[in-house]
Amino acid sequence: MRLVFAGTPAAAIPTLRRLASEHDIAAVVTRPDAPRGRKRVLTPSPVAEVAGELGIPVIKAARLDEEASARIAALRPDLGVIVAYGGLVREPLLSTPTHGWINLHFSLLPQWRGAAPVQRALIAGDAELGASVFQLVAELDAGDVFAARTIAVPDGATADVALDTLAGDGAQLTAEVVAGIDAGTARAVPQTGEATLAPKLTLDDGLLDWSLPLDAVYARYRGVTPEPGAHTTVDGVRVKILDARRATDAEALLPGAIAASRSALLIGTASQPLAVTRVQPAGKAAMSAVDWWRGQRGTEGLRAGA
Repeated sequence: MRLVFAGTPAAAIPTLRRLASEHDIAAVVTRPDAPRGRKRVLTPSPVAEVAGELGIPVIKAARLDEEASARIAALRPDLGVIVAYGGLVREPLLSTPTHGWINLHFSLLPQWRGAAPVQRALIAGDAELGASVFQLVAELDAGDVFAARTIAVPDGATADVALDTLAGDGAQLTAEVVAGIDAGTARAVPQTGEATLAPKLTLDDGLLDWSLPLDAVYARYRGVTPEPGAHTTVDGVRVKILDARRATDAEALLPGAIAASRSALLIGTASQPLAVTRVQPAGKAAMSAVDWWRGQRGTEGLRAGA
């Protein structure tokens, strides 16, 4: 098959590598270079870097406008494959490849349509995650599904860890679907069930609410880690929570109350405490949560979220 592949983040790389080993990828479409790090250096996307390593031509486009669409059409692809590109495919580009476009989406469609399916599933406390390969249509993540795969949520996994697992499984799933399309055996079926939405996360989504039970607080921490990041405020200072776990054998604390143990800060919720082991106060480097707390002055009465 002659393919055009569209993707941007690291989660798209396993699929790109797998398809490049089995098919002719005429071009990779990805988002333009973006500033990274403290010095905000313009850096190619993870997919662009791998495409360069594989010797595949790269089309960098913030959106698939008329110019980008014309460049893709000139390649005469049999199929378009998209994995977390970060932009919409509209007509006439949607119908340009002989077999249209397929999309690897990291949810069990129609659940969690949108930009942050894994993150939203973790926040909601879902017991299962999944990946779906579907025929791309104009409506958001609404096309017929060729194949899907379900995994149990890895114990304690944050969004990046869960996404890494799904990216590997999704690469295998996508390769199977592309092979089926090539052989003429692939069949897609309409989505069934209630659709839920997974909009992109904002900084506000990372704010932890200590008045909720531990299960809900821990689920949100996992869903927003590493981006946009879980955080709280202590004495008016925003503190990012980099590493946390369920506290074991710890006495209950009032919501937001803070107590130091030998290895973690215990922060009270409506049930059991959350054990925080690593933090990053605003304007400072990441550090041990216990070391940060010991360096605070007048900690008596200080609470998280205040």
